[in-house]
Amino acid sequence: MTPTPAVPPAIDVRGLVKRFGTRTVVNDVSIRVGQGQIYGFLGPNGSGKTTTIRLLCGLLTPDAGEGTCLGLDIRTQSAAIKRQVGYMTQKFSFWEDLSIAENLDFVARMYGVPDRRRKVAAALERLGLGNRRAQLAGELSGGWKQRLALAACILHEPKLLLLDEPTAGVDPKARREFWEEIHRLAGEGLTVLVSTHYMDEAERCHEIAYIAYGTLMVHGPVDRVVAESGLRTRLVEGGDPRRIAADLEGKPGVEMVAVFGSRLHVSGTDAAALDAALKPWMGGPWMDGQAVRVVETEPTLEDVFIHLMNRSTDNFS
Repeated sequence: MTPTPAVPPAIDVRGLVKRFGTRTVVNDVSIRVGQGQIYGFLGPNGSGKTTTIRLLCGLLTPDAGEGTCLGLDIRTQSAAIKRQVGYMTQKFSFWEDLSIAENLDFVARMYGVPDRRRKVAAALERLGLGNRRAQLAGELSGGWKQRLALAACILHEPKLLLLDEPTAGVDPKARREFWEEIHRLAGEGLTVLVSTHYMDEAERCHEIAYIAYGTLMVHGPVDRVVAESGLRTRLVEGGDPRRIAADLEGKPGVEMVAVFGSRLHVSGTDAAALDAALKPWMGGPWMDGQAVRVVETEPTLEDVFIHLMNRSTDNFS
């Protein structure tokens, strides 16, 4: 039986470096992204996520490093790469005094899309914009603007989609519908790179990369990133969470304390030291009619995000 040939990665880059003046904003980043994969980028504001994404697909030229995007060299074939990329920016960047259909038609003309009218009509229907085709873009809510932007990005049938914090300021229902469409597109073979600060969105990605001030700290499937973080987390229930949190802050073994309503997430990398800090609270005392209960729990991606952020050093100079 003839083995099935391996599918080459959509992106395969090594040692990427980018400097602006004396500041290194991307430092020795290497990443592989499979075709049809949704790859999420997390990290603090100003950490180099967007710059990294632009380097990966040839929108910026690295100062060092090499690699391919869609089988093309990111240094010498960047123009060919750009023609196969759809880019959705965080800020709505379409014409507010044009209708939805006029915006899409204009974008299709710019890309020289063949059979333009049919493809515009298909994009309108795919994103649920058909009934609003005559509505001015400036009159749309955030969720509908998001749909228009996505429709415009996929008109020319790109092989790679870049999403820069695409759901900022959008309501939960619109966010969920947006991600359902992104997964449908990935299922059709489109590769997606997305930067986000929403942990639930990161968990929807096939793999994630955490970048802190230009340095790639961890990458891989979410479950593996959480498992390999080394974090140990305890869930504290009962009593006065603010009083308990104040007592735990700064104690040996306690790296993070986060209040979730009437409960606490307490995390650290040294399980023994963490439990020693919590021991005075275990099984009591009674406060407000409630006994304090401490149980082991899995760290969340947000716990890991903050843990990594605390370990990173700002490279601003």
